[in-house]
Amino acid sequence: SEADAPGRDRAGKRIALPAHPVRRPRRVIPVLRLSAFYFAYLAALGAFSPYFPLWLHDRGLSAAAISGVMSLWYGTRIVSPLVWGHLALHSPRPVRWLRIGALAALACFAGFLLPLPLAGIVLAMAGYSFFYNALMPQFDAITLSHLHQRPHDYSRIRAWGSIGFLLTALLLGSLFERIGIAWLPAVMLPMFGLLALCAWLNDYGPGLHAGDVARESLLAGLRRPGVVAFIAAAFLMQVAHGPYYVFFSLFLEDNGYRASALGGFWAIGVAAEIVMFWFAARLLARFGGVRLIRLCLMVAALRFAVTGLLPQSLPMMLLAQLSHAFTFGLFHAACMQRIARLFPGRLLGQGQGLLYGLGSGVGGVAGSLIAGWAWSHGGGLLAFSVAAVAAALGAALAFATMRPGASISPSSE
Repeated sequence: SEADAPGRDRAGKRIALPAHPVRRPRRVIPVLRLSAFYFAYLAALGAFSPYFPLWLHDRGLSAAAISGVMSLWYGTRIVSPLVWGHLALHSPRPVRWLRIGALAALACFAGFLLPLPLAGIVLAMAGYSFFYNALMPQFDAITLSHLHQRPHDYSRIRAWGSIGFLLTALLLGSLFERIGIAWLPAVMLPMFGLLALCAWLNDYGPGLHAGDVARESLLAGLRRPGVVAFIAAAFLMQVAHGPYYVFFSLFLEDNGYRASALGGFWAIGVAAEIVMFWFAARLLARFGGVRLIRLCLMVAALRFAVTGLLPQSLPMMLLAQLSHAFTFGLFHAACMQRIARLFPGRLLGQGQGLLYGLGSGVGGVAGSLIAGWAWSHGGGLLAFSVAAVAAALGAALAFATMRPGASISPSSE
């Protein structure tokens, strides 16, 4: 009867039925495509960083010329992330800039296949460095736009980049012993082809449209609460790593370590970084980015103090290298979570540009210059002591000015 029909009482009147919640299908994060980009990008870097200066030397360049060419790498890290972040922010299809940058990096690097004079090498290096250094900040923004409310999961995807770096850095050494370093551009070119393919396979996630601001100037971004303190902490961490990236191998050699041990020390640091990336998500979910940034800066101060004071102690040096898991791996993952809090939605790419340009770029150049000055005046002891002081200043700044939970987006730490 009508009275017995669903949604009616015994008098036949309609009654409200309890609403059943609509289950939304869980969004699938394209982990494979995202991880493939990081793998290709950092595999190329693992070939470039250790071997490109050797290739320049093989081409007959002097030490001064090699230094000048390599300075373009660090110089463009200041400019290109900011430029690319601005272009992507004001584009209706921001992923186009990622693809343009990947193809441009491929085209510029192909120039090294030619018998270029020094001026040609400088031009090819300037173009390649500019476009290559523009890619990672934008792609980090793409990854975080997929993770959206779960930025702490970034580290497990990013770990594949470190794996790519480690594999190429280790495997290419034995290859070039057989075929010669002159083959470096030909060996690396397919890596940039793979990188361009991965750029075409990826796009932004739904987090791109989060937030209530679609555009703002770089100055307005710096005025956001907490941004200057965060960038300053990242800057000081990069300065602290200056002596490590520039002089660590020479420091080991001066203290009696064999050449075969140098690669082992670097490999230990990268391996520790990879392990930390796998566990960083749990640490970030439990403690939040700000607390871990403070911790990492304190660990960095201790690490570089130990490196400068106890270079003859193998156990302490190994322990210092294992702490790379904190001073790079966990710190980088925490910065990604923090930047996602401070710059939601479309602003994320611009936030990445500020972090990479001012924190990593300017910090890298300043760290290299300070390391060179300290090394010339007091050797490794002074250089790594200055690094420890820079990290300690960063920790003090983070405790004084960065507050857990303070963010622009609704998410909290």
